[in-house]
Amino acid sequence: MDNTPHVRFQARDRSYLALIKKGVSRMAGEIGFHTQRLHEIDLIVAEMVSNLIKHAGGGDLLVRPFRTSANAGLELISIDSGPGMADPARMMQDGVSTTGTLGNGLGAIHRLADQAQLYSLRGWGTILLARIFTHPQIAAAPGFEFRSLLVPMPGEEVCGDGFYVKRTTDHLKLFLGDGLGHGPEAHRAVQEAIKAFRLCADHRPVDIIRHMHRAVNKTRGLVGSVVVYDVTSRQWNWCGVGNIASRILHLSVTKNLMPYNGIIGLNLPATMHDHVLPLERGQLLVMCSDGLQSRWDHAKYPLIHRYDLAILAAALYKDYARQTDDTSVFIGRFVN
Repeated sequence: MDNTPHVRFQARDRSYLALIKKGVSRMAGEIGFHTQRLHEIDLIVAEMVSNLIKHAGGGDLLVRPFRTSANAGLELISIDSGPGMADPARMMQDGVSTTGTLGNGLGAIHRLADQAQLYSLRGWGTILLARIFTHPQIAAAPGFEFRSLLVPMPGEEVCGDGFYVKRTTDHLKLFLGDGLGHGPEAHRAVQEAIKAFRLCADHRPVDIIRHMHRAVNKTRGLVGSVVVYDVTSRQWNWCGVGNIASRILHLSVTKNLMPYNGIIGLNLPATMHDHVLPLERGQLLVMCSDGLQSRWDHAKYPLIHRYDLAILAAALYKDYARQTDDTSVFIGRFVN
């Protein structure tokens, strides 16, 4: 997935449906879907929005066009705080509907989308993920998988948060940054940092951060975290500056990685060191900006680690997004 931000559509009543369908259709058309697929995407959106309104009293639909090296598509995530479902698996079966909604139930989404998952807890709400690709999707090869959620501050057109993933033969390099403030200047700061990160040949996170620091000194600055996985040593190397929360989640254990005080592009500590952590089976790496409250708890979501990582990202956004700043969540893990 690329680092295109999500567009947030609020679905409060049926009057929102036409506007949402129009916005999503425009994004889908720009990607290059053919006419029949555009019609199917329209049905998926109608079903997702109808469910938000009828069963949950409203909610949000996050939509992002994306491109990979071999494909392109559309990601849709509906989020609500409704009553939840007693039997989510049954509701995803084709033809099952409690109220006769358009598309004959959530099963229609499962049938029409290339990927679809439903996560729901009674008394908490529901998250529904759907992805549609322009070309048949090839099964992902074992390795590092990741998902992200990037949502601009309400009222802003661009996002001041951003991430980048860089793969080489011997290293996997990850960056999440948050430009100071929000709006176009924050966006410019983080995009300049991403450009510097992408071009930097260094392998130590401290050296990469210093390289970015020099490259963005004419912007308003940013905070950020850099993680480098060394294939040979099978270790994570991490360094962060500012309030990007970085955590390693493993079974019931959470390790918080403490960043240095400072601002990339304005002032860095004279002395910084990388933190080294061994890779362990089942680890999740989570990084998020301060658009998310700092005291989030992933353990409140039973079995969520079995789902697409975007479900966990959406759950954290649902419960902990401040809605007063840009919000970013990055989650990654190695899979066999």
